[in-house]
Amino acid sequence: MSEKNYGLAAEFDSAAAVLSAAEKVRDAGYRRWDVFSPFPVHGLDKVMGLGNSKVGWFAFVFGGGAFVSVMGMIWFMNDFDYPILIGGKPLFSVPMSVVPAYILLVLGAALGAFIGMIALNQLPRHHHPLFAKKRFELVSRDKFFLVIGSLDPKFSETETRKLLAEIGGTHIDMVEDD
Repeated sequence: MSEKNYGLAAEFDSAAAVLSAAEKVRDAGYRRWDVFSPFPVHGLDKVMGLGNSKVGWFAFVFGGGAFVSVMGMIWFMNDFDYPILIGGKPLFSVPMSVVPAYILLVLGAALGAFIGMIALNQLPRHHHPLFAKKRFELVSRDKFFLVIGSLDPKFSETETRKLLAEIGGTHIDMVEDD
């Protein structure tokens, strides 16, 4: 395997064919592979072993951190840094502090979701190796592609090519990473 190889790509004509092929690739023990489709294929996420997105955790941590930070900042400033006693009111009031803390919770959660999406998708990547393949343009119309990455521990160009041919893949081609 060359360091410039991204993996082997195979083309399929239907959603059922690529779903069946994905099951066979999973059962063969491959772990670094992906499927590209012109529309969502029902059940493909389960076949691929994809779980829930972790972006929600980023939003939760950033939003919760913003809320706690703002509440702490308001408490510190009103009770210790610059206490002003006005009309016998308490120096720190939770109801008064919840509104700005909630606003920053929403802002922090949105920022966390954005940062999480960027980080988990490994962006920015301005060019994907599959874009260099002319046939890959068909994925936006009516073709389905299954790509097995060359970094997979089980990857062997001859054995992987043979498997892709056996499961019905056509136009099997090595994708090179520039």
